[in-house]
Amino acid sequence: MAQRKVILSADSTCDLSEELKARYDVHYYPFHILLEGKDYQDNVDIHVDQIYQAYYDRKTLPQTAAINVGEYADYFRPWVEQGYDVIHFCLGGALSSAQKNCVLASREPELAGHVFPIDSCSLSTGIGLQVLEAGDRIQAGMSAAEIAQAMEQIVPHCHASFILDTLEFMKAGGRCSSVVAFGANLLRLKPCIEVDNTDGSMHVGKKYRGTLEKVLPQYVRDKLAQYPNVKRDHLFMSYSTIDPSYVELVRKTVEDVMDFREIHVTNASCTIASHCGPNTLGILFETSPLS
Repeated sequence: MAQRKVILSADSTCDLSEELKARYDVHYYPFHILLEGKDYQDNVDIHVDQIYQAYYDRKTLPQTAAINVGEYADYFRPWVEQGYDVIHFCLGGALSSAQKNCVLASREPELAGHVFPIDSCSLSTGIGLQVLEAGDRIQAGMSAAEIAQAMEQIVPHCHASFILDTLEFMKAGGRCSSVVAFGANLLRLKPCIEVDNTDGSMHVGKKYRGTLEKVLPQYVRDKLAQYPNVKRDHLFMSYSTIDPSYVELVRKTVEDVMDFREIHVTNASCTIASHCGPNTLGILFETSPLS
């Protein structure tokens, strides 16, 4: 029996650029953004600047909602009926019910054995790194089942972290207390939010003090020095909204510290940006397993 062709797909929280989506033929399914009584599709009919403007004008933040089981099943079904297998990357299971919903959809009788959900244990282009790895393997002729198995070794080596300029949005979304947010602002602290690549949960790492101009280069140096085995293929710089001068500052710092084959600059999706606030920027990269 001929091997089935593979569709590469991801939640909209993957944050790949249009160029990379086209290069790797990546399909997206958008999360729901619920704002002021309307249900929008992430980065389809609502964008990050609109979310921030609603907050500044009316102190209104959106709710984000995962893709449900029926939506996933309806999304996958046409491909499976056409003879494809689908490998789909989900926002980390500790962050959203999307991954659980995707697994349930994949078990429906007509989809079972043909849809392979991957718990990225990450967010934003931490997922994107995994998608590119899968895309390379599709081009090499691997099956969806083989790729899913390979991902078990790749996911724990994808590293995601971000510097937050303000905790105001975390506070407004109920993810930190007013006291913590006030203290951070008073002390001019810029916390590094780190993603646990074993389950996708987030925690506060190093707390930097000072302006973004001072903090961002130090954060980049710290992160790239943290691992002796950084893979040099891809590094992502992902941000919510930020002045282009900071993007260039981070790019130059990365280039001064380490040579990467490609440095990709991408915008965060509404789902990610609504929680972290403006002027958030992170670097995301892979490491090789230590022998």
